[in-house]
Amino acid sequence: MAGVRVDLTGAGATFPYPLYSRWFNDYAQRTNVRINYQSIGSGGGIRQVLARTVDFGATDVPMSDAELAQGHMNIVHVPTVLGAVAVTYNLPQLHRPLRLSGEVIADIFLGRITKWNDPRIAELNVGAPLPASDILVVHRADGSGTSYIMSDYLTAVSQAWAAGPGRGKDVRWPAGLGGKGNEGVAGQVKQMEGAIGYLEVVYARQNRLPVAHVRNRAGRFVSPMPFEIASAATSVVATTGDINDLRVSLVNAPGEQAYPITSFTFMLIAPDAIGIVKTKQLVDFLRWSLVDGGDMASALGYVALPTETATRVLDRLDALVRSTMRAPTP
Repeated sequence: MAGVRVDLTGAGATFPYPLYSRWFNDYAQRTNVRINYQSIGSGGGIRQVLARTVDFGATDVPMSDAELAQGHMNIVHVPTVLGAVAVTYNLPQLHRPLRLSGEVIADIFLGRITKWNDPRIAELNVGAPLPASDILVVHRADGSGTSYIMSDYLTAVSQAWAAGPGRGKDVRWPAGLGGKGNEGVAGQVKQMEGAIGYLEVVYARQNRLPVAHVRNRAGRFVSPMPFEIASAATSVVATTGDINDLRVSLVNAPGEQAYPITSFTFMLIAPDAIGIVKTKQLVDFLRWSLVDGGDMASALGYVALPTETATRVLDRLDALVRSTMRAPTP
């Protein structure tokens, strides 16, 4: 709104935008600190942080070491909330969730498994009325954090995928049709019987699309429910030794309950670029969001960081403020 004071500006990932908007509005009412955020995608958020045109960025895709080096500054990744990618499908004759393994999902998206009654799918779904029809693959047509998470998972569970398309925001999908955004994928899957696609779990729930139960690293079939998503973060962070770098992948996480296509979404802070005052403003906001914003996240369909993970992040934020205060003024 014209004439309204803005204390902090940010840009980036679309996935957390509904939550960030709610958080920022609520926080402004409580503290009078106003935060303006532009939902332009993870890649755009990274570019704007590197260009120093915003006070913070947001991304579902952790920056690579090469991108960090390009910035010539310390850029800290702060996990804010958890997301997951759901594998959705349109098989109205099924009355129980479809079960899939990572290897089978990879071969479907590689175009190697082309029929719903393929023996490898039938073996995972004994007794299910799988049709003899073609599998219609739907993928993202645009670069996205969702595609990065999905391809990161496929790379982790399939040697063929790792040696072929690999991981990335922009993937050369070997098979299928493209949909723009999570909305486009949801629309394509809803329209085409026999379709399969992937999308953020929030969009699957909003569109009332069925989601597959995916076999995790422990061999259990799990669905992308809040506890299973949080379990992936808990199991990975517990084994992460470096508190200074939380750019960790949560896909194919260990743990009996862990949902295997899970990811953090990150806020990017560059204290060297924005100085101590804005760094402390952002840290204060993040501390509030982690301690008091969990119910708001859950109400919107997101998964708050589990207690152990949030404590780890809060310790990192405290260390960030201390180091910034000790740094010489540029």
